[in-house]
Amino acid sequence: MTTTDVILSPTRPQNVLVCEVFGPTIQGEGPSAGQLASFLRLGDCNLACDSCDTPYSWNWKRYSRAEQTNRMPAETLAAELLRHPTKLVIITGGEPMMQQTQLIPVAGRLTGAGRRIEIETNGTIAPDPAFDRHVSLYVVSPKLAHMGMPASRRIKPAVLKAFQESGRAVFKFVLDTPADVEEVAALQDEHGLERVWVMPQATTAAAVIAGLRAIAGPAIDRGWNVSGRLHTLIWEDERGR
Repeated sequence: MTTTDVILSPTRPQNVLVCEVFGPTIQGEGPSAGQLASFLRLGDCNLACDSCDTPYSWNWKRYSRAEQTNRMPAETLAAELLRHPTKLVIITGGEPMMQQTQLIPVAGRLTGAGRRIEIETNGTIAPDPAFDRHVSLYVVSPKLAHMGMPASRRIKPAVLKAFQESGRAVFKFVLDTPADVEEVAALQDEHGLERVWVMPQATTAAAVIAGLRAIAGPAIDRGWNVSGRLHTLIWEDERGR
């Protein structure tokens, strides 16, 4: 199934700003890599990463917000997600934590039906308790300097602490060059981050392989987990995969 299989009606009452729903597919990154999953990609983001691989979900200077997103009522969105048979639902963006209040009824329907919810977040917005109780795992991806923003915008110590203390977070860093290893190590030490994953910045299969070869050694030396990008290895940069 691809993004074209889901028609998101702009005439529905405004609720959740949705970019795309797709699946069944596989989770390509992090600790759940290889697992069958469905994806909910939300619109808008509070950051502006130079090398974001989904700019169509937030960069309204390059893309049309009206063309790329639609508003969906929570019940309609929950029903669409439950139509997929996968037990794992990945909510990503954009930045999904911007809409966590709107997502509470969606999350309740999903978990009530036996679905597991994982959130992919940039780690700058802390969880709301009413939403948090529905989340099985946060994949928190603090942005490094190569993303082109000052640390004060992309690193929020109190928020990282909240995720760490939840006991349901892993911290996944995207490395552009091996030199980024030292930046990750410094962030880990400063914020006491556990369960660290690193993966290469890559949008082609060849770049994924080259990146993995470059970062695997340093990661092993520091006791970090390594993630590839299975979806990129299989489908390259195809949208809706």
